[in-house]
Amino acid sequence: MYREWAPDSRLAGRVTCVWSREATSAMTQLVVPDGCVDLIWGPGGAQVAGPDTGPKPVRLAPGDRYTGVRFGPGAAGELFGVPLDSLRDLRVPLSDLGSFAELSELEPLATPPGPEASTGPAGAWAPDPLSEAVRRALAVQLRAAPGPDPAAHAIAEALRAGRSVREVAWDLGFGERQLLRRSLRAFGYGPKVLQRVVRFQRALWLARRGVTAAEVAVVSGYADQAHMANEVRRLAGVSLGRLLDPPGDGTG
Repeated sequence: MYREWAPDSRLAGRVTCVWSREATSAMTQLVVPDGCVDLIWGPGGAQVAGPDTGPKPVRLAPGDRYTGVRFGPGAAGELFGVPLDSLRDLRVPLSDLGSFAELSELEPLATPPGPEASTGPAGAWAPDPLSEAVRRALAVQLRAAPGPDPAAHAIAEALRAGRSVREVAWDLGFGERQLLRRSLRAFGYGPKVLQRVVRFQRALWLARRGVTAAEVAVVSGYADQAHMANEVRRLAGVSLGRLLDPPGDGTG
């Protein structure tokens, strides 16, 4: 079961959501690129999941539980004390990231979920399942670290809207090399890869809402349906239809 919660006020603005996943049977969860960076507590310990450029299959055993804090595209900034592109496609123990060593030792869950705590259709309880110690420590880290690039949101939104890399650079008053440098620092990869990722995520969002494949391709900015199918397979390793299957494959 996968659930999400809106973050409390101390984390809002940088954190997109707090999430949890618990496996009730053996399965393989497919994590696909979404431009985000996650802090994750799971059976293997606490780690940071860097920005992905391809699919990451994760094997789950019955009873495995993961709790995560998701930073939206460009929102992590220099929080981890290392260049974000050095985390690309990696899962790095929090204990290897300097000031995050202490955070990695904290118990992530406040209390186990229960039916009486349900506040919504997804069975979530408010405000989120993170322990107070983790929320407080993470808020301190966010205040102490340099904030995200102020242009990050505009870069991602312009690329999501279908603007070319050259147009985005021009609109923001950057040279293309400057845009590349800022994109690497903000997102962990260059603007061309970011463009592919946000376009793919838009296509997935539309398809999950019942929009036809042909219309998804047009609205998302692909040249045609075949172009979309090829790009989805490159980024996710499976077809768009497979990503929409009930077993739960998708971002995580």
